[in-house]
Amino acid sequence: MSTHDHEHHAPGLQHQFEDMKQQEESVSIGMWMFLVQEIMFFGGLFTAYLVFRFRYPLAFAEGSNHLDAFWGGLNTLVLIVSSLTMALAVYYAQKGNRNLQVIMIVLTMVFGSVFLGVKVIEYTDKYNSGLVPVTGWNKRTTEADLKGGADKKEKAFAIPFIETRAEAAGGEHDSHAKKPNPHGEFQWNYGSALVDYGLKKEKETGKPFLTESEKIGYFSNGVFDPDKYRDKIRLFYFIYFVMTGLHALHMIVGLGLMAWLLWKAWIGTFSAEYFAPVEMSGLYWHFVDIVWIFLFPLLYLLGRHFIH
Repeated sequence: MSTHDHEHHAPGLQHQFEDMKQQEESVSIGMWMFLVQEIMFFGGLFTAYLVFRFRYPLAFAEGSNHLDAFWGGLNTLVLIVSSLTMALAVYYAQKGNRNLQVIMIVLTMVFGSVFLGVKVIEYTDKYNSGLVPVTGWNKRTTEADLKGGADKKEKAFAIPFIETRAEAAGGEHDSHAKKPNPHGEFQWNYGSALVDYGLKKEKETGKPFLTESEKIGYFSNGVFDPDKYRDKIRLFYFIYFVMTGLHALHMIVGLGLMAWLLWKAWIGTFSAEYFAPVEMSGLYWHFVDIVWIFLFPLLYLLGRHFIH
């Protein structure tokens, strides 16, 4: 190919493509193939969640009700708005408006950073409460530490006048007192109110309330076993951290893409003739947002109907 031919190439056209239409089709197919495998990846995680949720509904509801719905709801709103700013970034790239491209990409990055900041707050709370399901990854505490912090509030990030964490009605197995955790193990110090509620309903109606898996998974020789129940709640938190952690990792990758787009937009790379990178990055960003739209109700809103 001659130098003269290169001079007439459309902006952004790579040498292996004949024209921009062919390049855009190839890029679009590649991105959709990537998103399909991402759907299969997250689909496996959602399937695992649903299987164990079906087997141990009360333990999953108990664990879910201890998550902070305020922060989860705030992150949902943040990501919905970020999808709007990302869509506007694509729109202004198509229009060749450099300044508004830059502004929308910056706003998208700001909202993505807010999302990750909220996850840091939530993860810190789980670390301090002993709810990280991996031994040694929780805050190590002794009797002296607990006595020294007796006057401190449990929720360091509480919002005045807003109830952000649901609590079930008290039961005979409730035990909200924190215990020493010298080895950083997973702890559940919030009782078993939903199991008590289920047993009460079974006694009143004569109908089964707990699933067969729950009767095996929560009891030993017909007697409620707090350790077995804790292990089922630990399973919920394991799934919670895997799913939200992988989602946060995808968000970090998305912010990296936004940083690259911001530089390219700043130097005026994108125009009405060449905007495919912005459009493809937008598809990835919207996919990450949609995954969270499913994660929020499944993880944060599960079992709220049990609350009195």
